[in-house]
Amino acid sequence: MSRTLYLKLNQITEVHEKTVKLNDVAELYCDDAAVLAKCSALKIKTIREDRDRRYVGSVLEIIQKITEMDPSVQVSSVGETDFIIDYQRPHGPRTVRKWMKVLAVAAVSFCGAAFAIMTFNNDASVSQVFREIYRMVLGQEPGHFSILELSYSIGLALGILVFFNHFAVWKLNTDPTPLEVEMRLYEDNISKTLIQNDGRKESDVDVT
Repeated sequence: MSRTLYLKLNQITEVHEKTVKLNDVAELYCDDAAVLAKCSALKIKTIREDRDRRYVGSVLEIIQKITEMDPSVQVSSVGETDFIIDYQRPHGPRTVRKWMKVLAVAAVSFCGAAFAIMTFNNDASVSQVFREIYRMVLGQEPGHFSILELSYSIGLALGILVFFNHFAVWKLNTDPTPLEVEMRLYEDNISKTLIQNDGRKESDVDVT
């Protein structure tokens, strides 16, 4: 009977227990049922921190732990080389909170779409839209400055902070910011371009 373990790691897995086992983050197959059971129950990480966070691991760490447990097992990886453990603290049922989030998102989407349509119809004149809304709601002409301009300015600043998930040295959560994502994509493109250019053997003059 073969003692080869076929390992397929998921790229990202959400877990709610602090003790993470191999079968939590990967799909396993082996002809030997005993080997499959031992590897499935293998503990690969113990989360110490009591907060939501993502942890990055490597398939080499998994192979090392399996080898330490049973050196006779051969591992064949057919999945990701790196994986992410997304730890979320366990919570009870939050039906009311979920519905509140749904209603809030629906309200923001509705108001945002309505505002976009109105500004489009007024040739992107935000001040004119504010005057029309003020006149329809309160039935009088607005002054030089109204609550709409104030709320718009505050909301715009807060929206930018939430979207970019970064202010000075503080972050709202552990997710990478959009700027960090774009910088990683840029670095990946630079690396691929250098490799491709090095592999080319053209004799033509490079105008770049």
